[in-house]
Amino acid sequence: MKDLQGIVLAIAERMAKEPDRGHVAQYIPELAKIDPNQFGIAVALADGNLFAAGDADTPFSIQSISKVFTLSLALGRVGDALWERVGREPSGDPFNSIVQLEADHGIPRNPFINAGAIVVTDVLLAGHQPRETIGEILRFMRHISEDDGIRIDPEVARSEERTGFRNAALANFIRAANNLRHAPEQTLGVYYHHCAIAMTCKQLAMAGRYFAFGGRLGVDGPKIVSSARARRINALMLTCGHYDGSGDFAFQVGLPGKSGVGGGILAIVPDVASVAVWSPGLNAVGNSTLATQALKMLSNRAGWSIFGET
Repeated sequence: MKDLQGIVLAIAERMAKEPDRGHVAQYIPELAKIDPNQFGIAVALADGNLFAAGDADTPFSIQSISKVFTLSLALGRVGDALWERVGREPSGDPFNSIVQLEADHGIPRNPFINAGAIVVTDVLLAGHQPRETIGEILRFMRHISEDDGIRIDPEVARSEERTGFRNAALANFIRAANNLRHAPEQTLGVYYHHCAIAMTCKQLAMAGRYFAFGGRLGVDGPKIVSSARARRINALMLTCGHYDGSGDFAFQVGLPGKSGVGGGILAIVPDVASVAVWSPGLNAVGNSTLATQALKMLSNRAGWSIFGET
């Protein structure tokens, strides 16, 4: 194993000097207040050892990164029947596209765009009250990160509820297409709350380990999902995890990953590590500018691209 602590420290030092830091998300008022000068990185190995640098202990809103975890829960609930309601193809369009949803007759293109994640949330809501479903998701996040301190940021959740007009349009369109089983406001309430989960890079890297190690929290850790399911979610992260920037991320970084407009990216190095990087400034397609650069550097220096070393 290469000098990971030295690599992540060098990356953090490099990112501190980068002049182009992107722009924080403006359409969610609470996110618009975040200082764009922050940067954190954490790498979790199979044994739980962490290598971190920068603002790796600062909580941030994980936003759409939560979708890989709710997808895990939904597949555990209904299995492959989920794919009757959500597709598995890259979108090639913005994450909140209504035009695409209409063209696809209310079947979201994949579970990581907003429409798809709303349907996944609807699956989790079945037979439960919204508060119970939110509690189930939060307990799951605490379990896989081995940290009971993880919380939902209520201000971010309220901010999303107050301004989520496009998500409301998506949910109502899905309901009109008979692909939503609950009242849109109920499903959206749960959706906004799991997007508002706040985690540090260290916590998020720990939570992502089961994607790296065949569905387990480390090589000998507890089993969270089957190895086949972990592999398939990784495939979706590679092809769909960065919205209409997914192809470029695969080209530049060469790892499965999931981004969020809070500025975080969870990246998976199969059989090696789970990586969480955060910097609030976003690029033109809504992915963290510095986190993307940092992951490219990490992948190159550690030789971690799934397509082979450079």
